[in-house]
Amino acid sequence: MNSVRPALNRIADIVARDLEQRILEGSLKAGDRLPSERALALELNISRPSLREAIQKLVHKGLLETKHGGGTVVTDRLQASFSDPWQDMLQAHPLLQTDMLEFRHMLEGEAAKLAAERATDVDLASIDAAYAALEKAYESDDMAACIETDVAFHQAIADASHNSLIGHLWASLMRVIHGHVSDNLVHLRANSKQWSQLRAQHKAIWETVRKHEPDAAMQTSREHIDFVRQSMIEAAKVEDRRNSALRRFS
Repeated sequence: MNSVRPALNRIADIVARDLEQRILEGSLKAGDRLPSERALALELNISRPSLREAIQKLVHKGLLETKHGGGTVVTDRLQASFSDPWQDMLQAHPLLQTDMLEFRHMLEGEAAKLAAERATDVDLASIDAAYAALEKAYESDDMAACIETDVAFHQAIADASHNSLIGHLWASLMRVIHGHVSDNLVHLRANSKQWSQLRAQHKAIWETVRKHEPDAAMQTSREHIDFVRQSMIEAAKVEDRRNSALRRFS
């Protein structure tokens, strides 16, 4: 009996590392439900007790959560542990928005560069689909769809960088500044010229990544963030003037 348990533990460790790698690389995302125990054990060619042991290891790490009657799902711990305190800080200290945009300038520029260098055919198919969805949303009046597809397009670029930290940090960053992204897109939508510029920037990022042009991809991505930064400054000024007018006539 004593020799069986260590063998189970070794198998469980290997399987836990495999599942953990899937979470890190993004093939298993927050909210994803694992296949049934039977199906996953067959896929991994292991016993169900070994699988349960592996899952429990990741539950203890906070990467998986077993729900009563609802299977096992991937948690958002890798994103939430970064974003939760920063959301509060950003609300309390508006000047942090500038720091966030500088960080996004570095992060997205490097993500686009690495994606242009490393993207596989599968990655490019994902980016193509995200860009097509973004273009479709641009043609509609559905701002919720515009926001969702904008975030998804940039996430596809980040995932194609094949750098786990970049992929998860980008997702975390979007959790932090989602409200600001939403407000900024609404502001840009009201100006047809700026909206056209935004579309052109996303197209340039898409094309340079598809053509595997790392330097150009970095440049187009950073120009996009510079544009976003200026737009957010202008939007803040508009909001300040509106609030000032409301105070004068209240």
